[in-house]
Amino acid sequence: MSGPLDPQQRAQQGAALQAQLLATPATAPATPLQAATRDFVFGEIWSRPGLDRRARYLIAICSAACEPASAEIIEQYLRGALQSQALTLAELREAALHFAAYAGWSRGMSLDAALTRVAGQLGLTPAGYAPIQTQPCSAEARHAAGSASFIEAMRFNAPPPGVPFFEIGIVGFLFGEIWSRPGLDQRARRWITLVAAADSASTAPIRTHSWAAMASGNASVAEMNEFVFQYAIHGGWPKASVMQTTVLQMAERVAKGLSYD
Repeated sequence: MSGPLDPQQRAQQGAALQAQLLATPATAPATPLQAATRDFVFGEIWSRPGLDRRARYLIAICSAACEPASAEIIEQYLRGALQSQALTLAELREAALHFAAYAGWSRGMSLDAALTRVAGQLGLTPAGYAPIQTQPCSAEARHAAGSASFIEAMRFNAPPPGVPFFEIGIVGFLFGEIWSRPGLDQRARRWITLVAAADSASTAPIRTHSWAAMASGNASVAEMNEFVFQYAIHGGWPKASVMQTTVLQMAERVAKGLSYD
């Protein structure tokens, strides 16, 4: 159980963190929602130990981009991540690509465009990036490489070839070309993926990705619990409740050496 609550101390901490994390001067709240944002979102959630700042930025950016959020809050997160050096422009470009593959191309393009605006406002030099694919390869070689990447990330076998979505979409492209890209580490990619899985409210991706995050060692049970709390800010309590229940179930299975199903 958490310790006692001091409202004044929470408000002060929230105001300081809000200004720091969003790289925006603090202003006195004019509405109860603005006050709760300062006090609860920043004063209680962002201030918690147990999850690094880099991870919290990725979760916040992607969960906000999943929802019909205003461009302003997404740009504030991006500006804060860049100015605090929690993430580089090149890493955020990779994050937008990974996010598009899981959350949908339209959302990914919107996030990429927001990043372009913020980078321009900050006068940043455009970030270079590795080509998506450089060498010709056979369908068999592509599937083999994607399957190996899938197993390394998910810790169970890839779906067999046979239908375009599994063979090309998931194995060939998503794992063969996206998860294996340089520029963003697997742990960072995991948080982006978990946000999209949580947002989908779909049983299979929530179970498999929650299990794989812990089975791979990318995230501890405590970090996954912090993920859920951070995700809830923009994802909302109902979706976060589904995610939290699944995390607890999958943590128990991982501890017992069992698969996700």
